This record gives sequence, structure tokens and C-alpha cells, in this order.
Amino acid sequence: MSAKRYDKELGIKTTGLREWSGQRHYNRYEATPYEALETLFKSYKIKKHHRVVDFGCGRGRVALFIHRHFQVPVLGIEAHDKTYSEALENKRSHRLKNKRIPASIWLKYGLAEHYEIKRQDNCFYFFNPFSSNVFAKVIKNIVSSVKRVPRTVDLILYYPLPEYKEIVRQYPFRKINKIRVPGAQDGYEKFIIYRLKEEDVESAGI
Repeated sequence: MSAKRYDKELGIKTTGLREWSGQRHYNRYEATPYEALETLFKSYKIKKHHRVVDFGCGRGRVALFIHRHFQVPVLGIEAHDKTYSEALENKRSHRLKNKRIPASIWLKYGLAEHYEIKRQDNCFYFFNPFSSNVFAKVIKNIVSSVKRVPRTVDLILYYPLPEYKEIVRQYPFRKINKIRVPGAQDGYEKFIIYRLKEEDVESAGI
């Protein structure tokens, strides 16, 4: 199914790219391919207790895909004002088409490193939305939240860059899965899923 047809099924518009000139730390808008999401969720299942946070959510494709298919609360954070406005419109149209789903959808405008991780947040999605410096701050915020409110959290990294993986390795996350996208020509075109358990934080003394 083409991206446009998939968008139509979800009641949203998320295709295309958007460059962000003059911005050092935040990358261009590019949505995760639907084919990749289908591959991911054949192996990794979102559970009913999950609340998913998509950092650099763009126009909302991943958050709304998860909301439709798993009917769990989702939260997207976007720092580009025009892209954020488009995400709000996609949320509105998605809601009209999926009224039966009671789970909440939140979209927040702002910088990812300024988002205060909530106690309910336990699954975090990244598709290289920003520099490794910003990623390091976000991961530190996640770990600090787990220290304050002990729980198990998962990270989902799509197209994981070496510098992202190096930052994750500074903490006691465990790699629980690596999922390659079928037919991918690029070695980076895969998902890596990491898990951090409360007991790992305690034993590491961080």
C-alpha cells in the first residue's frame, strides 16, 4: 500500500519532506515509512499499559499509527511550528475517523530536551529527530524519571546512528531486539529496541 493510501486510511496527511535550514540541532522532517512500521510491529507489540512518546513526531504518522492499531495513549513532541500545526490538523481528522478509540492523543510544541518525562511515559520512539547532544539530554531525562518513579521503559530507535547507540550504552539499557526492514539497501535501515528496568538502574547506582 502506498504512503498516500495508508494516510487516507488513517485520515491524515504525512507524506513529503521538510528541510529545516539554519537549525543546528534539529533535523528535517521525514516520516518513518509505513512498511518499516509494519515490520516493527510484527515483532514488537505495544502493550495496553504503554504510553508512547514520539520525540520529533513531525506530522504525527507514528503516534497516530500506534493509536489506531494498538489503541493506547500517545504523545508527540514537535519543535517546528508549521509541522506542529499540520500534526494538530492530522490529530483532528484522525479523531473524526476513529471516534471509537478512547485512548488519548496529546501533541506538544517545544524542544524535546525541555519535555518533562511523566510517570506514565514508558515507551519512547526516535527516528533521528535531532543531534546527538539533544538525544543525550533526552536520554538523561528518561533515566532520571525512572530513578524517581521506578518502572520498565523501552526505547525504539529507527535508523540508529552510531552516536545514538553510544549514548544509550552509557546507561544500563539492554538491547532486546534488532529488526531489519526487508529489502533495505542501507545497513542502518533497521530498528533497535532497548529496555531499561528499574532494578538495572538501582544495581548500576546511577
